[in-house]
Amino acid sequence: MKRTWTIIGVADVARSFAWYQSLFGQPATRPAHDYFGQILDTDGTVLLCLHQWGAHGHPPLTSPDRSPPGNGLLLFFRVDDFAAALPRARALASALEEEPHLNPSTGTEEFALRDPDGYYVMISALPAA
Repeated sequence: MKRTWTIIGVADVARSFAWYQSLFGQPATRPAHDYFGQILDTDGTVLLCLHQWGAHGHPPLTSPDRSPPGNGLLLFFRVDDFAAALPRARALASALEEEPHLNPSTGTEEFALRDPDGYYVMISALPAA
């Protein structure tokens, strides 16, 4: 088995951690560190890693001034609770970037919003098995 651990640079790990937990309808917990946190699914799968800008000197994570957050990146999440995710997203964002619509390529409903650091987040319905 192989897994991708997507890591994004954020200004405030705790704030982004709480934001993503709220978006995914997860219970509120604190990240393991003030400079790094992992958003986990109920089975322990890593959904997203949050890394404070400038911590540890990783070249692509030194500063958002080197390139805007989200430049060339789309955070695309398939969720099994799409109908519940939509009101949670509306509570987190002043406006959605894309209103709910049917994606003709996937045949599923989706919408998009921006996270606190400006990343583009797409939420797509996971079809029932």
